[in-house]
Amino acid sequence: MTVDAPSFRRALGQFATGVTVVTTRDAAGHPLGLTVSAFCSVSLHPPLVLVCIDHRSEANEAVRRSGLFAVSVLSEDQEAVSRRFAAPGRAKLEGFAFATGRRGLPLVPGALAHVECRVRSFHDEGDHAVWVGEVLSLAAHPGRPLLYHAGTY
Repeated sequence: MTVDAPSFRRALGQFATGVTVVTTRDAAGHPLGLTVSAFCSVSLHPPLVLVCIDHRSEANEAVRRSGLFAVSVLSEDQEAVSRRFAAPGRAKLEGFAFATGRRGLPLVPGALAHVECRVRSFHDEGDHAVWVGEVLSLAAHPGRPLLYHAGTY
């Protein structure tokens, strides 16, 4: 049996995920960011997380060059932020007021958590890059997460 893309999406869409924005800086120091639902913890000792970024995203090259990325876990009232950063290109960054993390990385203000990471490893898998990051600093705030399930928030 061949697994077609629509069936694959439909089946995996039954798994509810949290929504994040992954950010980094390009070689000139400008912020880059995109919406990512493929985020999870990997290890407690040492603290490691994993994010998957589509190969088409310019964030991949920026993460590779800088060796750093941040994850902002969105709150339930940040659907507009998720939609904004899901758009391709740099227009989504215009006028967005990032906070700056302890490692100088751009962070989404009002997010439930911020996790700043140094790249530990990288894997090309299918149409995505899998980045494993060692957590260097983090912060958490109370609230309810933005969830994505079956194609809807």
